[in-house]
Amino acid sequence: MKNFALIGAAGYIAPRHMQAIKATGNNLVAAMDTNDSVGIIDSHFPNADFFTEFERFDRHIDKLRRADNGRKIDYVSICSPNYLHDSHMRFALRAGADAICEKPLVLNPWNIDGLQEIERDTDHKVNTILQLRVHPSIVALREKVKNQKNGTKHDVDLTYITSRGNWYLQSWKGDLKKSGGIATNIGVHFFDMLHFIFGGLQANTVHHSSDTKAAGYLEYENARVRWFLSVDVEDVPEAQRAAGQRTYRSITVDGEEIEFSGGFTDLHNRSYEEILAGRGFGLEENRTAILTVAAIRTADIVPLTGEYHPFLKK
Repeated sequence: MKNFALIGAAGYIAPRHMQAIKATGNNLVAAMDTNDSVGIIDSHFPNADFFTEFERFDRHIDKLRRADNGRKIDYVSICSPNYLHDSHMRFALRAGADAICEKPLVLNPWNIDGLQEIERDTDHKVNTILQLRVHPSIVALREKVKNQKNGTKHDVDLTYITSRGNWYLQSWKGDLKKSGGIATNIGVHFFDMLHFIFGGLQANTVHHSSDTKAAGYLEYENARVRWFLSVDVEDVPEAQRAAGQRTYRSITVDGEEIEFSGGFTDLHNRSYEEILAGRGFGLEENRTAILTVAAIRTADIVPLTGEYHPFLKK
């Protein structure tokens, strides 16, 4: 049984990590969040120590490391706001633990280089949650593409709308410097998926970018991709919106819908199983996706010419 600590216990994604720690037969020893709305811990690890100040959490983790009483932290799970991931992974490695970090790993690609140096210095490892890489439908599509002739270019449309209320832009998620913007915050795992399936990135064009939506065109070794991401409920297609639906997700390859809406609930569990077996995705596996979203964040907007997502016609 491994000992875990968790940073960001009050966040949206933290319960999935708690569940994965429990499902894999391990123990959450300590958790930290500046927000104390963390009653969810009782459902999983009621005996975990909890801290609202990072300095006290840091001291506690260090005491456990020095005590040699079987409670030393083996892994630190990181569910904090995006802009803090880099710092919290550095903390985990220097505290003598491996890190398990939520997406996006970091906001800028050069942060990956710094973390790789600390991995070498500490002999500990960063693992990342790239959950779509373990989804059966995505794995099957990747194998199908790999078995085709090299140079085959598939036409892909990616549409992801996940509506958020007025709170969104008032939180850290609405702050470009903290979240990285829409493409980073809600799109980075899709961009990683595209790279995972279709190979190296060859072109990156941005057609629209605002606080609530972004769209553009990506070209990979084996795909041409038109993408659209939004947190605006008005972008949900009218028929679905009339039925009360506030989210919309669609990925088509050569006009054929890829069905992967099911099977999401246990992807964190499967990710943890792979990490604990020594098969986790590390820093380098994240580089292409982080390069992609960093370039989108700073790109000049290109007028609607050539290949662009049909939702931009609205």
